[in-house]
Amino acid sequence: MDNCIFCKIINKEIPAKIEYEDDEILGFYDISPQAPVHLVFIPKKHIESIATATEEDFQIIGRLLFQIANTAKKLGLDQSGYRIVNNMGKDGGQTVFHLHFHLLGKRSLLWPPG
Repeated sequence: MDNCIFCKIINKEIPAKIEYEDDEILGFYDISPQAPVHLVFIPKKHIESIATATEEDFQIIGRLLFQIANTAKKLGLDQSGYRIVNNMGKDGGQTVFHLHFHLLGKRSLLWPPG
C-alpha cells in the first residue's frame, strides 16, 4: 500500500526502532508512547483491520499474539502485567489502517481505557 505508514516502515522507507522482526512480523517502539514500554506489532502483509482479515490471515494473527507474549516476557513485563490493544475502525480509535497491536507496560493501566 503506497500511503500506508506501516508498509513504509516494513520497507525501511521510514526508520523505526525495531525490537522484533521475522519474515512475517515486525515489532517496533511507538513514536508517541502511552506507557514506559509501548511497542507496535504488525504483520508484514497489509491487512487493513481485524474486521477485514480472512480466515487464512488468522494464522499470522495468532503468531503476532504469540510473539507479543514472548516479547513481553523478554522485556520483563510478565512480572507486573501488560496490555495488548487492537483498535478497529474510526470509532474504535484506529488511525493507521494496517492491522496492528499495541503492547503497553511498565505502568498501571486504568479501565475503562477512555
